[in-house]
Amino acid sequence: MKLFMAALLTETNTFSPIPTGHGGFHEPSYRRTGASLEAPAWGNIPLIAWRRLAAEHGIEVIESLTANAQPSGTTIRAVYEGLRDLILADLKAAGPVEMVLLNLHGAMVAEGYDDCESDLVARARAIVGPDTIIGVELDLHCHLDETLRSQANIVITYKEYPHIDMTERAEEVFSLALRAARGEIRPVMAYHRLRMINMWHTPIEPMKSIIADMQAEEKSGQILSLSFAHGFPWGDVPHVGAVVLAVADGDAAHAQVTAERWAGRIWELRETTRKRFDTPDQAIDIALVGPGLTVVAETSDNAGGGAPSDCTAMLAAMLRRGVQNAAIGVFWDPVAVAFCQEAGEGARFPLRLGGKCGVMSGDPLDLMVRVHRVLDSHVQTALSGGVRQLGPAAWVEAEGIHIIIGSERNQVFNPDAFTGLGCMLADKRMVVVKSSQHFYAAFAPIAARVRYCAAEAGILRDFAAIPYERFTEPYWPKVANPFA
Repeated sequence: MKLFMAALLTETNTFSPIPTGHGGFHEPSYRRTGASLEAPAWGNIPLIAWRRLAAEHGIEVIESLTANAQPSGTTIRAVYEGLRDLILADLKAAGPVEMVLLNLHGAMVAEGYDDCESDLVARARAIVGPDTIIGVELDLHCHLDETLRSQANIVITYKEYPHIDMTERAEEVFSLALRAARGEIRPVMAYHRLRMINMWHTPIEPMKSIIADMQAEEKSGQILSLSFAHGFPWGDVPHVGAVVLAVADGDAAHAQVTAERWAGRIWELRETTRKRFDTPDQAIDIALVGPGLTVVAETSDNAGGGAPSDCTAMLAAMLRRGVQNAAIGVFWDPVAVAFCQEAGEGARFPLRLGGKCGVMSGDPLDLMVRVHRVLDSHVQTALSGGVRQLGPAAWVEAEGIHIIIGSERNQVFNPDAFTGLGCMLADKRMVVVKSSQHFYAAFAPIAARVRYCAAEAGILRDFAAIPYERFTEPYWPKVANPFA
């Protein structure tokens, strides 16, 4: 038996001013072949699991491209088509294969393509024919359309947000694909669209129980797989929004009924799970009361959602309020880092920070800073055993606030984004992380409380007010009952 595998990932914020081009995909995660033989990173984690499992089952592996770009704006057409065609050329060259496994994001939009993943899978199907099993692993912040459902045999999304379960979901994709290739099961998939735009955090109730109960139903054998695709709110495509996906063994009606039942349960919890965000001043008020460390997620400037990650709105509020003994990061500002490198550790000098990428960035701040530390290469621990590059980086202090600045645009995943530069957090009363939720797994254990904040600049967090043009269906929370 022969397995073909590849990875192509980015999450497209169609409102972002940052184009996704050639350079975005040719960051350190790019590998023409063999990424599964290297250390875990965002793009190759499922491929590492698939290679390991293939070896256990005596399956030959043909590995193609791994490319992962930081979430940004719409992908340049020629860039997407070039990467896609590399994968397809490798698939043709591989000859007959029994399984094709693809690690994709699910919210990649390119010029001329509303759903790059569906386009890639449909073209792969045309090459391999109807009998080859195609399995796809997706981020739960994905868009699901009918092309993907009809052309793939198995689609499974992450269950957890933060995404701590990439390896486990990869193992499920492999297991079901292998069983299907052997003729032991006949997977059929069904969707149910919830007509909801929201963000659901799975480590806390009621979503924690939803995920546990989904997994219990899978283990009971009633259904092969259940996925709750949260959707990516800032992708203006006709099929944006939350979807429940069920995979059944040969029984399409059972898959459909199961998807509808789970969608109904999630719909009933809509007000309980509705995301509400502090203003910067509200978050500061809570942190100043204490006691203990308050971790504040600056969700509106999350690079993982396509924001520039150089917005100064939260920092400006902290300075205006005279907050002391606090930290914030990671700002994406290669120019500021270069100035800190030139000035050197211990230097005190005026630094203009942030506000460089347009309206989403807000205004720059002019600060008098002291440089505590600079590194030529800074990394942080990411999810599922991976690492994320921050590039040349600096730790500076301005008016009692400690600021981390990086040269590679990335959201915060782990305290070592701060401590790796020497900025300790145990003595801080407030730490602001430019992230939406992926920080939670590592920061929650050290926090007395976690708050979610949205500034006026950056990604729009009022889901009812996102200025969609191509998505025209009624949805909650914009309307109370989109099914009426």
